[in-house]
Amino acid sequence: MAEEDARLRAVVALAQTMAAAYTPRESWRAAALGACEALGGSFAALSVWERDRGRLRVLVNAGQRAEGEEEFPEEEAYPVHEFPEITEFLHERWAGGGEPDAWVETADGLPGAGGPARGARPYCHQRVVALRRRGRGCCVVAPIVLHGRAWGELYVARQAGKPVFDRDDANFATVLAAVVASGIAQTERLEEVRKLAFTDPLTGLANRRAVDIRLDEAIEAHRTAGVVVSLVVCDLNGLKTVNDTHGHAVGDRLLERFGSVLSLCGAMLPDALAARLGGDEFCLLADGPPADDVVGVATELCDRAAVIELGNGVACGVASTGDPIGPVRSARRLFRLADAAQYRAKAARSPRPVVAGRDGEVIRLADSPPKSAHDRRRLRGNRP
Repeated sequence: MAEEDARLRAVVALAQTMAAAYTPRESWRAAALGACEALGGSFAALSVWERDRGRLRVLVNAGQRAEGEEEFPEEEAYPVHEFPEITEFLHERWAGGGEPDAWVETADGLPGAGGPARGARPYCHQRVVALRRRGRGCCVVAPIVLHGRAWGELYVARQAGKPVFDRDDANFATVLAAVVASGIAQTERLEEVRKLAFTDPLTGLANRRAVDIRLDEAIEAHRTAGVVVSLVVCDLNGLKTVNDTHGHAVGDRLLERFGSVLSLCGAMLPDALAARLGGDEFCLLADGPPADDVVGVATELCDRAAVIELGNGVACGVASTGDPIGPVRSARRLFRLADAAQYRAKAARSPRPVVAGRDGEVIRLADSPPKSAHDRRRLRGNRP
């Protein structure tokens, strides 16, 4: 009874820890550590079955890692053909009506718990070799089922010399794998919600909300550490004409095409954020690169946009704290300067970006009120 209570508490703790995870990595780590503790293991790993690549890819290694085992490995993966039980029990038998449950492997190669009940399955040689090489005596492997399909596996091992997992441990691992599957499903739903909240649905770029958050953080880094922050604001020329002449579906394709070009150019700047602000307006946000590098990328963007089919180029404005634009204490100030530069580029039909601090009119334009009610400037913020 005491052991049953302990295992029930372990299941609850695992579910609660995974529910509190904010990112996929946090969720994976919580799953591996929780299962490792619940089963009295020394090491645990969570892996995903990548059908398209025919491999089992390790997402996280937790607990007492052996030499060469990284917590979040970039490319630790194993071909499925080296682990025949993956396809046998996670696909073939299960698809035929069987239930996916856990089994045990031992370092001596003898059948583990659950082996006989599955028929004449030889032990998995690769797992045995891995156990011996890393000083582990046994492991329990539990399939993870998500959305009605085999998703991957939960793997928990014990050091050599410790008691070998038994049938009850394998059954409990099956329960833990089901809890892990629920936690992963919740994390995936949260990631999808976050993606929708910070992504433009048409282009797949970041949206205005994402820019605002990132820009506030960048401005704070500028204020405290002097990090160069640069903002490129682009207005796609001729979108209304395309919509009126060819229809909005064609206009949407033009927006998507420019979004791809913006993404490509943004990749030239480390960690730059490419975004659609709304309508025909886009931006690039970079924190770190020198102003000249950002202006160079903005120039490349203008050149590439000029040859997009049905497009008419872009009006592009740049504002960077690396240029003589005066103190920038708020995101609103940098946006206002970039807007003014973009407005100058649009009015002059400039094929190149206009840069605040390098064009004498931009700062004056940003700091002066509209001349009349018919002034078409759309500068963000009411004060400089």
